[in-house]
Amino acid sequence: MGGWELLEDFLQYLRVERQMSAHTLRNYRLDLAQFLDFYYGGEDRSLGDATYKDVRAFLALALKGRSKTTVARKLSALRSFFKFLQRRGVVTQNPARLAPSPKLEKPLPHFLSVDEVFHLVSEAQGDGFGPRRDRAILEVFYSGGLRLSELAGLDLKDLDFNEGVLRVWGKGAKERLAFLGDPARKALAGYLPLRRQLVEKKGRPEEAALFVNPAGARLSTRGVARIVDKWARLAGLSPGLTPHGLRHSFATHLLEGKADLRTVQELLGHASISSTQRYLHLNLDYLMEEYDKTHPRGKGLKG
Repeated sequence: MGGWELLEDFLQYLRVERQMSAHTLRNYRLDLAQFLDFYYGGEDRSLGDATYKDVRAFLALALKGRSKTTVARKLSALRSFFKFLQRRGVVTQNPARLAPSPKLEKPLPHFLSVDEVFHLVSEAQGDGFGPRRDRAILEVFYSGGLRLSELAGLDLKDLDFNEGVLRVWGKGAKERLAFLGDPARKALAGYLPLRRQLVEKKGRPEEAALFVNPAGARLSTRGVARIVDKWARLAGLSPGLTPHGLRHSFATHLLEGKADLRTVQELLGHASISSTQRYLHLNLDYLMEEYDKTHPRGKGLKG
């Protein structure tokens, strides 16, 4: 079987077994197709003969004019592809396994103070469908610490309004519960009747999505991101605030409130606690102040 057929088999595996998103699959297809074009170069070669040098040469070419993040993504795709080919017996070893990943700078994510979150949400006022939906979105983001894709993917059936919980499907189709505080429930109570009226008016009474657009169809991730950006600007906050910024705010405020790191890990749906530990570095000034106030020998730490 040729490399292009194996690529299609691999993408099918990711789609069915790993349940990867369409966006991720497009990136994998693009990256691996570029490698195959480079590797074959018009010659009759077998993927079983691919070496570490082939991978390094491809990555060196890919690095020209591209960000390190893009190159790291291509390397990740190659590692996964060759691991798949190993299991299929096409290659005896993974030539991408030892290739070093580009060193990426990890800027601290932007997050809001508690007062800024309150100001943002209070800005979304109005009795129409748009303002009520938008306020509910902002409240649910912050109350549940959701990812953008998780919020856009919510269905009505995922909401248990009386218990104040949402069933969320995270990365790798992993299920968890997200909790809704009173402000989030109140915002949803104001939005849901208008949602019902809209989908009925648009002839879509069976629409499953919790958050819908003016046509009565599921609100896209891009549409949700625009809503967050719109209200951040109207509130006079950073124009760079993203839905993920609200998730960062959720995690940071929990840790500032002395929440246990493992608890925050569960609430965020992180597979590894190392992902959650990043939030410990978000507000170093706050942590140092707390240390200074509470540790018997902590006075004058900053001096």
